[in-house]
Amino acid sequence: MILRVVGALCAALLAVHAPPAAAQPSAARSGAGLTLLHALQSAVASNPRLTSAERAIAMADGRRVQAGALPNPTLGVEVDNFGSGQNGVVGGAEFTLQVSQLFELGGKRDARVQAALGDYDAARWEREATKLELLSETAIAFVEAMSSQRRIQILDRQVGALEKLVPLMQRRVEAGASSPAEVSRMQAAVGMARLDRERARLALAVARRELATLMGSDAPNFGSVVGNFGLIARPAPLESAIRAIDDNPQLMRWTAVRAQRDASLLSARLKPLPDITAGLALRHYAETNENAVRLGVSIPINVLDRNTGAIREAQELARRTEAERAMNRLTLVATVAKAHDAATAALAQVDLLRRLILPAARSALQKVEEGYGQGRFTLLEILDAYRTVFDAELLEHETLASFHTAVATIEGLTGSPLHLARTR
Repeated sequence: MILRVVGALCAALLAVHAPPAAAQPSAARSGAGLTLLHALQSAVASNPRLTSAERAIAMADGRRVQAGALPNPTLGVEVDNFGSGQNGVVGGAEFTLQVSQLFELGGKRDARVQAALGDYDAARWEREATKLELLSETAIAFVEAMSSQRRIQILDRQVGALEKLVPLMQRRVEAGASSPAEVSRMQAAVGMARLDRERARLALAVARRELATLMGSDAPNFGSVVGNFGLIARPAPLESAIRAIDDNPQLMRWTAVRAQRDASLLSARLKPLPDITAGLALRHYAETNENAVRLGVSIPINVLDRNTGAIREAQELARRTEAERAMNRLTLVATVAKAHDAATAALAQVDLLRRLILPAARSALQKVEEGYGQGRFTLLEILDAYRTVFDAELLEHETLASFHTAVATIEGLTGSPLHLARTR
């Protein structure tokens, strides 16, 4: 089942974030750009978190093997009636050589093996949960890096557009149509746009380093990240996402944990049952120079310690499993619901921005640009028109980033691909 969940996550994330083959830049096809598929593959192959999870499974397997081991026999030697003889040597001593073996009764060994097997299964589910979390975190980091790249592109356009106005403003000043203060104000606007671009470049550097870390590298060893940032998906109903949560490895793990705790409880209940220690001894009598074989059986009398405290602890631990699973599930449901709400709200905002706000802002800017050269608009009016367009573009960009982050979160918890739909 976990292979289906992880496979669905990869397919869904790649479908949402990767660009169509025909739309990919030539650099991406030649390997210069980093695609989401490459990022996910590198994270699974190189991130030490998965290596640590694998070692945890191996450790649990070692405990499972050890739990099935039988007790070792005991070899003992007794010497009786020894002392100094006529020549100062030991004389008249009687020797007993004994071999004893503990036999566990009541199924103690089987219960111990079942507890270790539950621990082993839990470690395997923990590895799959770690893998799913890593895939989701890598997808989110990929979205953040792509978002920072796109933000820089928007700010580049903003800086370029404002820089083109500076010579026009200077010509207006020379013609006496504007005051020198307007040139300074325009230069300040250009400087602020450049400052925002530098901040975006810093954010990109941080995002790239975080993505490289998730991919198991000390520093980014890739160029730009490539993908179709404008492609969005309509989430399935929240009820479907919540139902899919039950396949999350974090929740599947609790089945193994419950089995392990039930077996530990059985072990605690079986501990008071007495085990048998059987022994076989060979005794040598010095006076007669004869040997004798002795058989012995010992059984502990468990009247003082009935292991009641350990049994109660194991009982409460087993009963706590369902509550812990319920808390885990509620946390996952809350996270999915929050991400689903964010994705749904982002879809509505993107639709409004693309359908109404951006076309109106761009139309107004075009009219202001045409009239500014004719002296019908002031510097403040054209700056305001530019600011409105770029603010709307940045808002659309931030909304898309929020949407893709929410998508990666939902798919990281449910493993269910979303239905693709292009917005207008």
